Amino acid sequence: MSIDTRTLQPGDLFVAIKGEARDGHEFIRAAFEQGAAAAVIDEAHAQELAGAGPLFVVKDVQRSLELMGMRARDRTAALIAAITGSVGKTSTKDMTRLMLSHFGPTHASTASYNNHWGVPLTLARMPADTRFGVFELGMNHAGEIAGLVAQVRPHVAVVTKVAAVHLEHFDSVEGIADAKAEIFSGLEGGVAILNRDDEHYQRLADAASAYAGHILDFGEIEGAQARLLSYKQTDDGCEVEADILGRHMSYRIGAPGKHIALNSLATLLIAVAIRRRPRRGRR
Repeated sequence: MSIDTRTLQPGDLFVAIKGEARDGHEFIRAAFEQGAAAAVIDEAHAQELAGAGPLFVVKDVQRSLELMGMRARDRTAALIAAITGSVGKTSTKDMTRLMLSHFGPTHASTASYNNHWGVPLTLARMPADTRFGVFELGMNHAGEIAGLVAQVRPHVAVVTKVAAVHLEHFDSVEGIADAKAEIFSGLEGGVAILNRDDEHYQRLADAASAYAGHILDFGEIEGAQARLLSYKQTDDGCEVEADILGRHMSYRIGAPGKHIALNSLATLLIAVAIRRRPRRGRR
């Protein structure tokens, strides 16, 4: 499945999403020239595009993409992690994908596909035999993450950190924290993972308690369940010592930055949460 003719592969279904700058309907003929098997278009463009190739004509292309994503979510028995945060969500997603891929087929967001079209597209591309799914959820306004997480329905939800990003759309950083906390609304008795060092930790924990069956936390602060004990930057990354739920661990990361080391703790907690959860059967 594709929404971009620049990356479309022969046999793909092309979905004509309307973006901020361009409308995918402008590229239908180019998509077929590049080997698209069929295209999803809206009713308004059906007459002008008749004969271009096999077409699925729908009322709302965006909604159709979302429905395809949710259907793909339903057909798999994958254990799903969803990650958000003002900073660090992409690197945390990438670390989690790399880790879980050692234990079974793992599907994850490409680049930063974390918005209203990127999330359902990533879901729709998820193979039926996926064992682990890792999704990045982003937002600019309140209510956006709630809509995305309702599609993903994760077993584990992570908030890396709350910061004054996109503050032009919010009255306060507390409002950003509340928007990030929408990720917990998609949990079905799953696990919430929070940054214990974050000044908004308690606000997030209170929000998570309404949906999560269990809350885990990470950070440098004493008492964190996954605690960073030491960090040393090296020429090619960093060396980390940590206590993960009472287990001492030493490991290397191929990227520098204490924020990377801290978010690696969240990644390890994702592994703990997934390991403890039985894999469900397909619907």
